[in-house]
Amino acid sequence: MGVPVNQKQIIFVSGGKTFYAAVKLSMNQTSRIDPTKPIDMHVHIVGNGTGGTGCWLRVTGWHRPLARLMLRQVGLPGSAMTGDLDGLVVARLLEMMRTSSLGAAVILAQDDVHDENGKVMPGVGSFYVPNDYVLALAKKHREFLPAVSIHPARPDAIEELDRCVAAGAVMMKCLPNCQNINCSDRRLTKFWERMAEVKLPLLAHTGGEHTLPVVRPEFSDPRTLQLPLECGVTVIAAHSGTKSGLTDPEYFHIFAEMTQRFPNLYGDTSAFNVPLRGRHVRKCLVEPLASRMVHGSDFPVPVNGLWAWMRGFVSWKDYRQAQRNPNILERDYQLKVAMGFAPESFTRISKLLRLP
Repeated sequence: MGVPVNQKQIIFVSGGKTFYAAVKLSMNQTSRIDPTKPIDMHVHIVGNGTGGTGCWLRVTGWHRPLARLMLRQVGLPGSAMTGDLDGLVVARLLEMMRTSSLGAAVILAQDDVHDENGKVMPGVGSFYVPNDYVLALAKKHREFLPAVSIHPARPDAIEELDRCVAAGAVMMKCLPNCQNINCSDRRLTKFWERMAEVKLPLLAHTGGEHTLPVVRPEFSDPRTLQLPLECGVTVIAAHSGTKSGLTDPEYFHIFAEMTQRFPNLYGDTSAFNVPLRGRHVRKCLVEPLASRMVHGSDFPVPVNGLWAWMRGFVSWKDYRQAQRNPNILERDYQLKVAMGFAPESFTRISKLLRLP
């Protein structure tokens, strides 16, 4: 049973005229996106559930000071963790978008951790962002495009996929190593085939991870994405298989090799302005990788051009100019322009997303 649809916001829909109205609303929203302007296709939404958003956040141990650092980086006080985090994050993100060079930001939902049979693993996940929340935000704010998150082992995975596509989803996001998703499990074939059929791209985390608890570190390997690639899904390897910590395995070379075998595989530049992930920038600037790169910031991850300057990727002048900008979305974009990423890398994603 669906709920009424209006011209400003939609939570979810089903069947008949209501279904058609939702699709029409989605088309009206996304048609305002200018595909010639840069798009940040990797922007996290977080919340603690204030305002009835359905979000929750569970930060413990050393992740707590890291979370506060991220809040400071985006101009929010540490007290936001227990305040109206949902509203503050959205307001700050909108402010950054409206004072940046970007045309749109793809905002990411976050499904809970599930086991291989599709049952939720209580207490394992660290945050949750409902699909309905990002879909509603995108209907309300023209700067946002919604990326949903669906654990493909869920019993209702295909049903949820179809519902989200009808409501305007432009991409799906998952973190296989954190959400316990073996993307090459043959039991998931029908789900990937359905994604390919509806032309919904997949943004899948690859490489190390230290901001969230890791459940299955072996799923950080880009080779686990082979099945959805074989099914015809357009896959974007988040972080391009780069390492996050010193002891992480390095998968960048595996990602690079896979792009030669799979024309539907891309990589994003998200978090390339943190200490380790951006080490392979020069290889990403030349073919055959240059035409496979898309732009993402990994907001609210901190952005600092010091590492790019130390490696000789940007000049001292460009580094200092970028650092003076408090808008980390714009800072990340300007640093990557200074590194030499081609204009097409900032707009290419518009041809991959499921836009009407």
